[in-house]
Amino acid sequence: MSSYISDNACYSPLFADAEIEACFRCERLMALMLAFELELTRALVDHDVVETSAGEAALAAIEDFTPDAGMLGIGSLQDGLPVPAFVRSLKAHVASRSGEVAAAAVHVGATSQDLVDTVLVLNLRAASLCLSERLARVVEQLERLDDCFGAKNLMARTRMQAALPITVSDRLDSWVMPLRGHLSDLPSLRQRVEQIQFGGPVGTRNGLGDKGDAVASQLAAAFDLGNPQKAWHSMREAIVDYGDFLSKLTGSLGKMGMDICLMAQQGGGEIVLKGSGTSSAMPHKQNPVLAEMLVAFARFNGVQVSGLHHAMVHEQERSGMAWTLEWMILPLMVATAGKALLHADTLLAQVESIGDA
Repeated sequence: MSSYISDNACYSPLFADAEIEACFRCERLMALMLAFELELTRALVDHDVVETSAGEAALAAIEDFTPDAGMLGIGSLQDGLPVPAFVRSLKAHVASRSGEVAAAAVHVGATSQDLVDTVLVLNLRAASLCLSERLARVVEQLERLDDCFGAKNLMARTRMQAALPITVSDRLDSWVMPLRGHLSDLPSLRQRVEQIQFGGPVGTRNGLGDKGDAVASQLAAAFDLGNPQKAWHSMREAIVDYGDFLSKLTGSLGKMGMDICLMAQQGGGEIVLKGSGTSSAMPHKQNPVLAEMLVAFARFNGVQVSGLHHAMVHEQERSGMAWTLEWMILPLMVATAGKALLHADTLLAQVESIGDA
């Protein structure tokens, strides 16, 4: 989430998600970029792209390199991303430890986008595991509520007007069925997203001659990622699909939140929540705060996902503009979805009763 909110102590319990946000922290970025360079050099040695002794010397030096985050930030201001400064610093470190020949075995055949996008999909993999676990818990909570209250009666409302009687199960179905669908969709989505990025300067892998595909295959195996036929530098469909998933997930949670807000209205008595929010001016009120947050988060991600569709428009083989827009949006959407699931889990645990007495 935005540091203006999630890093503000007055708001952070409402918005911050430390576990998801850790997936996108600077320390993880630097560690994964270093891991990429280590595995790349190892693959270059294994496929005789670089001389064995130079490559092995480079590997030893890479393993004891510690990036300087401040220096990478200054590099980002100059270059638009931290990788050029990272590679310069890494090569200088390898040269100081093992000589210029070893330094020349670093970052061969790769480009900045190969590192950044591979780190992105590794981050999304970590986030997906977290989202999947949380989503499964929310589904379990809804199934528990159905066991407890499903046979009770509710008044169905269409266009916010009383319609015909239904059971609590009928309404819970409209909450849980989409969530089950999202849970079942996630594994196949992950397969499309979790792909190695390796194409070199113009995405062709030609910088390694006839060894490009073999090096890419070894890199993919090292990180347990898929190996696409071609680098996806300017083909962002899978990333947009992931954003669509996040928006649909928060949208489904938002629909549940909206229903709970309406069911909790005074005089309705359709749902009883413990621990509801209070008002500074009206002590008699019990506000369904977490349900409201689910609606707000759904609307936030619904707005953001359009930006990812704009970020699909890359010019020629690689873009700076579209790529930067993607960085600004996607982590926020992931963190929003993660926090929405936490709030949904807590909210459902607060339900004391649903339906008629």
